[in-house]
Amino acid sequence: MSSAPITADALADALAALRDRAPLVHAVTNYVTAGFTANVLLAAGTSAAMVDNRDEATLFAGVADAVLINLGTPHDTADVYHATARGAQDAGTPWVLDPIGAGGLPWRGALARDLLEYRPTAVRGNASEIIGLYGLTAGGTEGGGGRGVDSSDDPSDAVPAARGLLEWAGAVSASGAVDHVVSPAGTTRITGGSVLLTRVTGTGCSLGALVAAYCAAVPDVGLAVAAAHTHVTVAADVAADRASSPGSFAVAYLDALHEVSPDDVRRRARVEHDA
Repeated sequence: MSSAPITADALADALAALRDRAPLVHAVTNYVTAGFTANVLLAAGTSAAMVDNRDEATLFAGVADAVLINLGTPHDTADVYHATARGAQDAGTPWVLDPIGAGGLPWRGALARDLLEYRPTAVRGNASEIIGLYGLTAGGTEGGGGRGVDSSDDPSDAVPAARGLLEWAGAVSASGAVDHVVSPAGTTRITGGSVLLTRVTGTGCSLGALVAAYCAAVPDVGLAVAAAHTHVTVAADVAADRASSPGSFAVAYLDALHEVSPDDVRRRARVEHDA
């Protein structure tokens, strides 16, 4: 449960804790973005492993410091996702659910709903996915207004749904022009970043992995999720100062994730928190 104030100083301390812990993140993620996700984790100061077979998933979820389950390109069967989530729950490993497409794709929406039973530490998605997932928990069959994996809703519209999902998770975030992180301690709004984040494949998926990493390093889950979002927005701001097109931005973004310091976060973070 979240209790610490979400301030620039707390977010800076969270980055320092991440670098000190250097957690190993086990990412069961989609094949389109796996390489970029691994590079983001390495650049941020953590380690990455992608173990996505059923026979090893349960064991590795207990070995890793944190787990991400991302449903971007789901397997034909749900076995590996259930095995990974069960392994994380049994081992007490913090894990993050990224319910990609839950706002409009029924099969994976139902899978995401079922995975909530393993009590993720956090849920991270776009606004349509958060709205859609919460609707499915209430017995609905339709998701939010998403177009495939894209969101057609504003993150502020997802706040009531995010609060509802706190029945299953310690914190819930909806990303967009202004990221919203909802925890029992209230709602944190994080401003910043660059529109170029939406022009590079994998920035959202890798954010989910970074959320998992922070959950391993910071006991306060609301602060951990907000810190991951802040790390990304500050790095994207820095990258946008150096690059003006998607290809150069992707490289500059990885560099910035590596270079951003706690002092940079303290100076550049733009956060508002309502208890």
